[in-house]
Amino acid sequence: MKNLNQLLFDFDHKQNFKDDDFYVSKSNYYTFELINKWPKWEKNFLNVSGDKYSGKTHIVNIFLNKFKGIKIDSKLLNDENLKDIKVHQNIVLEDLDDALDEKLLYTLFNIIDQDNKFLLITSIKPISEIEFNLKDLRSRTKNCLLAKIEKPDDELMFALILKNLSDRQIILDKKLIDFIIKRVERSYGKIFEFIYKIDKISLKKKKSIDFKIINEALEHKSE
Repeated sequence: MKNLNQLLFDFDHKQNFKDDDFYVSKSNYYTFELINKWPKWEKNFLNVSGDKYSGKTHIVNIFLNKFKGIKIDSKLLNDENLKDIKVHQNIVLEDLDDALDEKLLYTLFNIIDQDNKFLLITSIKPISEIEFNLKDLRSRTKNCLLAKIEKPDDELMFALILKNLSDRQIILDKKLIDFIIKRVERSYGKIFEFIYKIDKISLKKKKSIDFKIINEALEHKSE
């Protein structure tokens, strides 16, 4: 996040960044603390769930940078992957949904158990709520340690807005950011979409972002 810590300082806002500028707030504190407690997890299976853009991949990267391991896209899980994991202690399976080979996933769970490895799974919906057809797999997934990234609180929304603005070399007055927080939908995706929208309107009008541009973006939610 370019100059984000300095921006927060300028706004007299509590700095709460750790590990590659991952912003820790009430929404993701439990998840962040849990991954950093490895290998002292209660179980060898951890499922991190949360909305799109909620920071699951960022969490995974922090985990792998610290503790090493292999990352596999769930859609690419195959027999070769199951061979590759043999030399790794930590395995990350990203973007899990019900559109995968359930037998392969069940085999992966068994390998983790038998070899005393650790499996971190990311998904939008908690794995315990995914209706797998394989009964034995459903039983195994309900025994995962669950960590859900909640919808962004005001503190996290402030940080996300700053990040997206700073990525575009934009600095807004704090009162404008507070105005946005009170009106934009409390969703990670909608925050990113809204910043893109006000930047687009600003460039089109060749004007700095102000209350008028923000209101125009709010009025055109369907665009």
